[in-house]
Amino acid sequence: MADSTPVIDDLRAESEELDRLVAELSPEQWKLPTSAAGWTIAHQIAHLAWTDRSARLAMTDQDAFSREVEKALVAPGDFVDEGAREGAQRPPERLLGGWRAEREALDKVLRAAPERGRFPWYGPPMSTASMATARLMETWAHGLDVADALGVTPAPTDRLRHIARLGVRTRDFAFGVHGLAAPFEDFRVELTSPSGELWIYGPEDADQRVTGPALDFCLLVTQRAHRDDLALTAEGPEAQQWLGVAQVFAGPPGGGRPSKSETAGEAG
Repeated sequence: MADSTPVIDDLRAESEELDRLVAELSPEQWKLPTSAAGWTIAHQIAHLAWTDRSARLAMTDQDAFSREVEKALVAPGDFVDEGAREGAQRPPERLLGGWRAEREALDKVLRAAPERGRFPWYGPPMSTASMATARLMETWAHGLDVADALGVTPAPTDRLRHIARLGVRTRDFAFGVHGLAAPFEDFRVELTSPSGELWIYGPEDADQRVTGPALDFCLLVTQRAHRDDLALTAEGPEAQQWLGVAQVFAGPPGGGRPSKSETAGEAG
């Protein structure tokens, strides 16, 4: 039986790193725009607090979580934005304090949850480890949005191993949400971690292969960078197709980010 403690510990570390980045921001900096259209830094942190609360409800009060899902079904295009918008209106000290309280409460719930537990979510049901991994993925991805707005480049860590593994495991989901049939065969994925370790997934003799830096793979599956700007190599037509639709987060297909050449063209 898998132990969820390592990923829960890494989620805490990732959250604390982002907390240090925003803890001393001025009121004006909280209003800085991020790469998500219409979202400021305040929206990003409000969204994390909102999703941490949702995860806690899913694990402790499934009736309350079901009501949240019903709201999402009524207004699927506005539900996430509305949650971020509501939180972003709070004064920075209340917003930051609320996020800290929500993530601490979720940390306790995750550590107390049974390893074999299954919990509802906006996508497929999740295990304890999967829920913690999803929260780490979102914290890292939205943390990148905050860092970009501040002109900061966080150093990647081997905490990315959880996101990389989730990216591999959600291959078929990514094909499905784009209306495509999932490949029948497993792919070979070889990623170089920030520390230089090689992370390997899939059979050695697979025809379809993806190789490159783990950071770039995580940027791709969280749609924080365009494929053209990443040092990822795909061998085989299905692997090539996957890199065009890869998506690790629940919900409809994401719009992704424009390539640097597209952005430069717009600026020109």
